[in-house]
Amino acid sequence: MRRVACIIAMAGLLVSPLYSQGMQDSVYVIQEVAITKERIFVKEQAGMKQTQVDSVVLQNKAHLSLSDLLSENTSVFIKNHGRGALATASFRGTSPSHTQVSWNGININSPMAGMVDFSLIPVYIIDELNLKHGSASLADRSGGIGGSININNRADWNDKYSIAYLQGIGSYSTFDEFLQVGVGNKKIQIKTRLYHNYSKNDYTFYNRGIANIDPVSGAISNPIDTNHNASYMRYGLLQEIYYRPASNHLLSLKYWGQFADRTIPKPTSYEGPDNSNLNSQEDRDHRVVADWKYYGNFGKLLLRSGYAEKGLDYKQMNQVPGLGLIPAIWSESRQQSLYNTFSYSGGTDGDLSWKGSIDLNYHKVRSADSVSGAGYEGQRNELSTMFAVRKSFKDRVNLNLMLRQEWVDGLRLPFIPYFGMDLRLIEGVDLLLKGNIARNYHLPTLNDLYWQPGGNPDLLPEEGYTVEGGIAYQQAFSGHLLLTELSLYRSQIDNWIIWIPSYRGYWEPRNIRSVLSLGLEYNIQLQGYISEFNYRLSATYGYTSAVNQGDPLIWSDESYGKQLVYIPLHSGNMMAHLGWGNLFFTYQFNAYSERYTTSSNDVSRRDKLYPYFMNDISAGSTFRLKRLDLSLEFKVYNLLNEPYHTILYRPMPGRNYQLVFKIQI
Repeated sequence: MRRVACIIAMAGLLVSPLYSQGMQDSVYVIQEVAITKERIFVKEQAGMKQTQVDSVVLQNKAHLSLSDLLSENTSVFIKNHGRGALATASFRGTSPSHTQVSWNGININSPMAGMVDFSLIPVYIIDELNLKHGSASLADRSGGIGGSININNRADWNDKYSIAYLQGIGSYSTFDEFLQVGVGNKKIQIKTRLYHNYSKNDYTFYNRGIANIDPVSGAISNPIDTNHNASYMRYGLLQEIYYRPASNHLLSLKYWGQFADRTIPKPTSYEGPDNSNLNSQEDRDHRVVADWKYYGNFGKLLLRSGYAEKGLDYKQMNQVPGLGLIPAIWSESRQQSLYNTFSYSGGTDGDLSWKGSIDLNYHKVRSADSVSGAGYEGQRNELSTMFAVRKSFKDRVNLNLMLRQEWVDGLRLPFIPYFGMDLRLIEGVDLLLKGNIARNYHLPTLNDLYWQPGGNPDLLPEEGYTVEGGIAYQQAFSGHLLLTELSLYRSQIDNWIIWIPSYRGYWEPRNIRSVLSLGLEYNIQLQGYISEFNYRLSATYGYTSAVNQGDPLIWSDESYGKQLVYIPLHSGNMMAHLGWGNLFFTYQFNAYSERYTTSSNDVSRRDKLYPYFMNDISAGSTFRLKRLDLSLEFKVYNLLNEPYHTILYRPMPGRNYQLVFKIQI
């Protein structure tokens, strides 16, 4: 607890490039350092907690996956199954399917599993990254009980011709390559991005899942093991086309295609033969979205259509004497989704605005295991309508009312309201009191209902209410900018879905009567310049209590009132970035308290994941050679070589290094 107290103390001293609430208000430019003051008093965002990831963070972590960025620079907890392996989100203590993720306006959550693997999303393809916490996600769609993560791309209308190439070389035979080519004018912009990532990923670690006992002294030691069968490879293409036939029309077409091939290492507790239990997975994704935006005298019209297709193949092979490698599992799944959106927003004057939208989506899925013969086919039709009205009163009070009604396969779902308010405490000062109350609703995924074996078609939807309040403050002074926000929330979710072992010998989903989530989120950022130095200091802290309040007669006294598995009670991160001339230095710190792997919160060495504290540093330089802008950066991850896990029996790497070179024309 003493180390956890240090996390809280340091979170109050440093600060997050992650606070933003809207449109640009004013910009101070000092020695090529832009300090941007944001409009945080915006009626369309009244009561909402949002995080806009700073462009400096996106640039600094361009060669990483989105899972790394989120875990290091936001309050979202990422459950990594190993370096380069499956990485899912826990937003405010919720399940992975409770975080809704969009790419340029279309939802990319799997209709089968309901979640997103953030290890498969490279930061390099992201221009804007926005997080809506809790009920704020209702502005986009329902189901985001924890929140939503929104990835967007945008056109640079000042770009006539540009080329950028980034090369990363790191430990464990890791190679990253990114290429971007852009061309255009004031009417049309075309941008192409290509990327390729590969790693043998063969790091060593102390295997705490296996113990050796000295026969003489009785001392227990853990062997040094290697992360075998853990390589990963990923390559992809992002193509963007933007066209402005007139100043009030914008058309865009975007395509994102990707292929990923990963071998999955055995858990550290495995003591069988090396040529058995060999797991691998292939992911193939294709996504395309087309937009038309019209800006008229009375409002903004948006028409959007999208298509997403995913193929996932999972194999487990075992060596059989005389027969060679024989599949024990050969599972194939296919997912197809269609998305259509119509929205219109307007207002009568600067104090009143409104928005209406209709979303029509269709999903078709198929899963089959050619070894066991198990599988299922399913589909889902979704219709969602939303109407919002926002009112501002003399620049002191903002009100935001959103009403959402949805139908799934013709069945009308419960009505979903949201009401939020911002109160400016002192006239002319960005000191705001914020709050909202909302209902939310989340349907079981298709796997929850129909997976074979184990799906439960009798599952009830998850639903509940969230109350949230907080205070936000912003102040610019003498070349410095301070942004800070504190939020408190309470969510009571009934019929929470959890997968548990059954007496039939396989896992199946069940409803918990209720889960109570109480929490606190704090973020603060300070940026500016001192003489010839520019700096950014940032920190976030999260307190997350997510407690099982199911029926003790069913769930037993051991799990009732206990923290949900893999949810840390305390989490925090800090970043310090310092620039001087062409030189720059970055320090990153992350900390997580203990996590339990059993619903009863057992504290044995086997069932508890101990707290861990990560320290990363990087240093580099930018320089210009004729028309070329060059950058060279050296990074050290896990500086103190701390052994840690985020998932039981899935070790993470020790100290490792990376050299990143970038060239831009």
